[in-house]
Amino acid sequence: MSRNGKVLVAMSGGIDSTISALMLHKQGYEVVGITMKTWDYATSGGGKKETGCCNLDSFNDARQAAVEHGFPHYILDIREEFGNFVIDNFVEEYIAGRTPNPCVLCNTHIKWAALLKRADALGCDHIATGHYVKVREENERFVLSKAKDLSKDQSYVLWGLGQDCLSRSIYPLGDLLKTEVRQMAYDMGYKELAKKAESYEICFVPDNDYRGFLKRQIPTLEAEVEGGDFVLTDGKVVGKHRGYPFYTIGQRKGLDIALGRPIFVTKIIPETNTVVLGEADELQQNDMLVSGLNMIKYAHIDREMPAVTKIRYKDAGTESMLYPDGDSVKVHFDHAVSSIAPGQSAVFYEGDDVIAGGVIRKGF
Repeated sequence: MSRNGKVLVAMSGGIDSTISALMLHKQGYEVVGITMKTWDYATSGGGKKETGCCNLDSFNDARQAAVEHGFPHYILDIREEFGNFVIDNFVEEYIAGRTPNPCVLCNTHIKWAALLKRADALGCDHIATGHYVKVREENERFVLSKAKDLSKDQSYVLWGLGQDCLSRSIYPLGDLLKTEVRQMAYDMGYKELAKKAESYEICFVPDNDYRGFLKRQIPTLEAEVEGGDFVLTDGKVVGKHRGYPFYTIGQRKGLDIALGRPIFVTKIIPETNTVVLGEADELQQNDMLVSGLNMIKYAHIDREMPAVTKIRYKDAGTESMLYPDGDSVKVHFDHAVSSIAPGQSAVFYEGDDVIAGGVIRKGF
């Protein structure tokens, strides 16, 4: 029996999860490693090999680290669960004219659910990952907060984790800088791992061509939606597009239309296969509606509340006021923000702590 309990560690084969597992092993936890296969890229018809968390080399790297340090390692195939939920949602959101955030959905509904289920089956007290975040208990709630290394902080993509997940989660890298993690890997003899490049792609779209992915998922899609109208805000038709699902709010490049000035996608109307174009200032909005809330620091937002709100992963955040609106929250920004995209995540912060997160329904 270990002195700290038994922990199931999600190991992708990358540096962060590997070092997390080895840190916990050294600290006296009884570690069990698990690598989840979420997606078989060959089945999508793409032109690249599997990358990131879903390739054989990564599986072998994770297993080798476990073997070298004497703890068990398992591979868990969750492709069916992942595909039925995450992929279907990804396609449905684009068809609805929204921009999905599949990593948030996967973390919330697939990976952590799978981890907790297997942790219970294996008698593990805790689960752990290599994410750069912190968790603490305060006022009978488990609070997610930003990591020490703000350039690597991943609290934005974990806003959907419930209290049951957070109460059992350990994040060994929350108080470390990425440079320190690389040095630890080097000092432990994992010199190649220390130099391993990171992937920022969606795991099932490793070529970053989501349009091609949609076409492969729905072979008739391009023929069904091509030839819709590009219109200006006043309704003037200025050209034809390739189909509304192939555009995102704020997009400038790849429009294949010349109006003599910089032009951006400002709105997508799936009902009429219309893509609205405008100038940069037309992307500026002061308000938005966010629903599908997951409360973290507090049980409710039952009064107006100040917060710093992030509307995308690399967003620095903007001062705002939150106003409860039934099961949703209205957000008013202190100054206008650009490219509020329905379907993306909004995360509300109080200092470094995550108050809550949700899905953007509309900007206005």
